[in-house]
Amino acid sequence: MSANTIRKKLHKYIDSADEKKLRAIFLMVEDEIDEVSDHWNDEAFVKELRRRETAYINSESGSLTLKQSAGRVKKIVENLK
Repeated sequence: MSANTIRKKLHKYIDSADEKKLRAIFLMVEDEIDEVSDHWNDEAFVKELRRRETAYINSESGSLTLKQSAGRVKKIVENLK
């Protein structure tokens, strides 16, 4: 079973689960949830995010506009024909 299928089944289950089951599931993954959502207290993460933001603002990141991206995709598709 793919990760996407598992994710969908879990979402569906959690959406209809009673409070007792929700608490049990939450207790199993609570520590991991806290670790994952604590990025803003990770100095290295925040520093990297700021570096990327600065590169984007200064046009140093090689980012493309939606129009540029669509143009590239169109050329690739045309070359595949």
